[in-house]
Amino acid sequence: MLEDFLAEERRKVEQALEAVLPPEHLWPQELHRAMRYAVLAGGKRLRPILFRWGHALAGGNPEEVTFAACGVELIHTYSLVHDDLPAMDNDTLRRGKPTVHVVFGEALAILAGDALLTEGFRLLATYPQGERWAAGRGEVCRLLAEAVGSRGMVGGQVEDLQAMGKEPDPQRLQRLHLAKTAQFLAACLVAGAVLAGAPAETCNKLHRFGLQLGLAFQIADDLLDVTGCTEELGKTAGKDQIQDKLTYPKVYGLAASWQALQDLTGGLMVEAGELDPTGKLQALVEFVGRRRA
Repeated sequence: MLEDFLAEERRKVEQALEAVLPPEHLWPQELHRAMRYAVLAGGKRLRPILFRWGHALAGGNPEEVTFAACGVELIHTYSLVHDDLPAMDNDTLRRGKPTVHVVFGEALAILAGDALLTEGFRLLATYPQGERWAAGRGEVCRLLAEAVGSRGMVGGQVEDLQAMGKEPDPQRLQRLHLAKTAQFLAACLVAGAVLAGAPAETCNKLHRFGLQLGLAFQIADDLLDVTGCTEELGKTAGKDQIQDKLTYPKVYGLAASWQALQDLTGGLMVEAGELDPTGKLQALVEFVGRRRA
């Protein structure tokens, strides 16, 4: 069920991404080539899947919000393009391919990331189309701007850079992971529900669940950097240790980090079953807990 569900979700998102991205032949061609290269290189598409499924959990039809869900994937991809830059993680491999700055140059990579962020919010402000969705679109833009701004993902990236080489600090680690990863994942889930007109109680439950799912995702990411290989990950393995980043293994060690991931995903499976009797939300938790890339 897990593989089939995720494969079908990814197929729908990929098809929509192909449609909403500017074609390569349109001016400025090189910028559009870089944007499409970054987005269409593959990926888990977890954020748009969460967006679609948040809408479904609140009683909506997920097909109505697929173009809007593409907006969060563009925003996510912008963050990856900038994260890979020489001034940041200086990585040369992403999703098994040379990173955008390696292929197109550093300046164009920065501009491609800028364009993806902007285009992502354009999609969120535009879809679903129609006056009845207008209030929901505005609230979604606000939610996601908060999640990826200075007190969210960007702030978390700053904390990530500033924590390199510093002493292990559990409180700082928690703050970093919540800001850099968990807030955005949670906002994607809640945004879909907002467009379905979900009440505040439902949105709050989904937000709490999304934050914990985001923490589990980041713990798994920290572990994979230590235990995975470059071929599986599609990016350079071992970079966290080389750069002396603040991670779960650095703070707690491998065994305790694995246990924390198992404890967290175990609790999430129970919550997911309560939130979604179809089992699809549990499938996402299972994917996060045992992913290899």
